[in-house]
Amino acid sequence: MADTPMLEIKNLVKVYGRDERRAVDDISFTIEKGAFFGLLGPNGAGKSTTIHCITGIAQPTSGEILVDGVNVVTDYKTARTKVGLSPQEFNVDIFATPEQLMDFMGGYYGIKKEVREKRIEELIERFDLQKHRHMKFQKLSGGLKRRAMLGRALVHTPDLLILDEPTAGVDVEQRHDLWQYLKEMNERGKTIILTSHYLEEIQYLCNEIAIINNGKIVKQGSKEEFMRDGKSVEQTYLEVTKNLRK
Repeated sequence: MADTPMLEIKNLVKVYGRDERRAVDDISFTIEKGAFFGLLGPNGAGKSTTIHCITGIAQPTSGEILVDGVNVVTDYKTARTKVGLSPQEFNVDIFATPEQLMDFMGGYYGIKKEVREKRIEELIERFDLQKHRHMKFQKLSGGLKRRAMLGRALVHTPDLLILDEPTAGVDVEQRHDLWQYLKEMNERGKTIILTSHYLEEIQYLCNEIAIINNGKIVKQGSKEEFMRDGKSVEQTYLEVTKNLRK
C-alpha cells in the first residue's frame, strides 16, 4: 500500500464576503512526503487563502483538506500539530527574543519544558542564532528575523513546513544562507511548501510546482516539466500568466 500523502486538497472552495467572492475556486492537488512544493501566483491569486485553510486560520467553505491523512476541520488539533507555518508577516511580539518566541510556541503545543529547552538549543544552533538569542526581535536584521520565524515554526517538529515568502526583505547573501538551510531540511525528509515572488528561489529549491490564478490551479507539474525546452521556471510562469490575461 502506498504511503499516505503529506497533503491532499480535494475540491477546496473558499468564499468571502456578501458578494461571495471565490478566493479559492474548487482546487485539488496532492503533495507527497518529502516533496519541496512551490506554489506560485500573482498577488490575490489564492495562495495565502489556501495556506490559511490548511493551517486552520480560515475555514474552508467546502471541500476537504487532509494533512498526513488527518482532516484539518474535523480533527483540527491533531492536524495543527503536523503543520509549521512561517508567515509572510511578522505576527510576533517584537519585544520578545528568538529564544522566547520558540519557547512560547513550544508551550502552546504542550511540549514539556526539558524537551522544549533541548529543541530550542538545536534550533538556535541550526539557524546560527547563538549571538542573537537574547536580542529583541525588533532589533534583528531582516535575515535574522526570518531565521527566528523558521525556528518558531519548527519547534514542535511538524511533518509539513509552510513558508509564505520566507526571504522577503532579506539581502542576497542571507537569502542564499536561508536557501541552504531549507535545502538541507528537505534533504533530511521535511516536506515543504514554499510561496515566493523570487522565481529563481522556486527553481533552485522546489521539485514540484503549481501556479494558482484567480483561485484556480492553472498549471502543475515537476520542475523538469516547467523547464522543458531550456526555459527557466520564470519564463514558463510568465507565459502561463500572460496567456491567462489575454
